Amino acid sequence: MADQAQMDQIAEELIRLFRVQLPPVPIEAMLQHPLPGMWEEVDISQVSGSYLTIGSPYLPRMSLARVLARHIAGSAWGTERGLRTLLGDAPAISALARAVIMPRSMIEMLAPAALTAATVSDHFEVPLREAAARLEELNSAP
Repeated sequence: MADQAQMDQIAEELIRLFRVQLPPVPIEAMLQHPLPGMWEEVDISQVSGSYLTIGSPYLPRMSLARVLARHIAGSAWGTERGLRTLLGDAPAISALARAVIMPRSMIEMLAPAALTAATVSDHFEVPLREAAARLEELNSAP
């Protein structure tokens, strides 16, 4: 498994570069309008829509976050930060996607009573299962 602290650091740098200050993180805009020298822009209309009918209304955002994580990892920007080595497998791509769509700094801004999977899910517009996984990652980080 990849180093969560390093993924969080890379996600925070990305959030700073895109000047995202509040959730929800604009995953679609980040894919469609990368900063110079990052990755090739993505035509969202070409991304498969087969996930749109499954359960949570937030599943498409999480799917796009994984697409973004793959683009980041395959880009020169990601290579400069060692992401190809850091992310060896699908679970690591998902962990990076969660770190980008639910940045540590934004979660830490929430009141302690709001640190529940349900509240994080609504706040960041992510599926409940992904919010729970992110909170677990943050709680197990050193």
